[in-house]
Amino acid sequence: MPDPRVLLLTGKGGVGKSTLAAGTAALAAQRGLRTLVLSTDAAHSLADAYGVPVTAEPTAVADGLWVQQVDAQLRFEQSWAEVQRYLLSVLDVVGVDRVAAEELTVLPGAEEVLALLELHHQARSGRWDLLVVDCAPTAETLRLLALPEALGWYMQRIFPTQRTLLRAFKPVLGRAAGVPMPGESVLDAIERLHADLRDVRDLLTGPTASVRVVLTPERVVLAEARRSYTMLSLFGYRVDGAVANRVFPAAGADPWRAGWVEAQREVLAEAAASFEGLPLWRSEYRTAEPVGPHALAALAAEVYGADDPLAPPSGSGPYTVELGERRAEVGLALPLVARKDVALARNGDELVVTVGSYRRLLTLPAGLARMRIAGARVEDGRLRVRFEERPVERPVERPGERSAERSGERVT
Repeated sequence: MPDPRVLLLTGKGGVGKSTLAAGTAALAAQRGLRTLVLSTDAAHSLADAYGVPVTAEPTAVADGLWVQQVDAQLRFEQSWAEVQRYLLSVLDVVGVDRVAAEELTVLPGAEEVLALLELHHQARSGRWDLLVVDCAPTAETLRLLALPEALGWYMQRIFPTQRTLLRAFKPVLGRAAGVPMPGESVLDAIERLHADLRDVRDLLTGPTASVRVVLTPERVVLAEARRSYTMLSLFGYRVDGAVANRVFPAAGADPWRAGWVEAQREVLAEAAASFEGLPLWRSEYRTAEPVGPHALAALAAEVYGADDPLAPPSGSGPYTVELGERRAEVGLALPLVARKDVALARNGDELVVTVGSYRRLLTLPAGLARMRIAGARVEDGRLRVRFEERPVERPVERPGERSAERSGERVT
């Protein structure tokens, strides 16, 4: 069964992404697509946008259009409750108050994570042609989208060893530590959560998914939108465009509004340069707030014009590997950064890319394991790392000495 089209809208809090998400979904439904719109934002307002009550199950609000308020408690019980019960038993042994313990054992960012799991469930249900996701504000979204890969690294490298050790030494460890050791059901629950989040990442970085950045024509907001563009690309998510919301119309402007029009014109020019090569749609201030499917669909139709806002993203994606004879090149989209902004290191089969406070560990294909990094550059918004086969060296060992191979290498 092919994956549905998935469109995520994110941006700084208060820029109007919920309205744009609701409008895009309403427009898609008018065009005949079975569309579900849901939110990963704990402070979601989709029910207010459509002017209808929303439940934990997909609720029909128009022909072909459903909206869902994720039941975080239900998904929590399905994905984390077994782990929480174990953690509560540990905290009970060491004397932590029950109420405090329940607070401590809640999965950080639980509502957003569980909303992603609901997205995964709906995407695999076969019911929808399009899923529109109203994401949490930018910073929370970036942390959320980085979570599946970070958890995957732990599960692949650390968890199997820990699980084996627990099986072998569980009785001894339990007596020595004085606290109960996790059982198989707890470990299985962690593995299920990891598998689900891995599937979510595969879906959201696949060829049918993309992210759309919503901003307002203000310098502070644009600065955050630029960082979002870079970091989303760093973690392998495709950005397919940006929407500039709340643009003052130039026609008939009085002196006060004319000043705003000019200030926004400058920021919009910077936004167009920042998202060069991608569409920058504009949404003007309206005389009334759009509420309901028809008003929201009209808004979206005006914003996107003749463009198809639902077209799958084009190109090969943010991360590419080109293999040649005795050499290779790894490419990673990093728009709006210079080489000096990127720290790059190699550790075994991993390439460690750091941009600002964000770091991504890229597991290299097996064919690159025998190669060394020959150089790196940032060109046309893309990090390009060259690999070459290591020269065959035959070190001469002196008596009593052993040759050693460096485990990592750093590129400057």
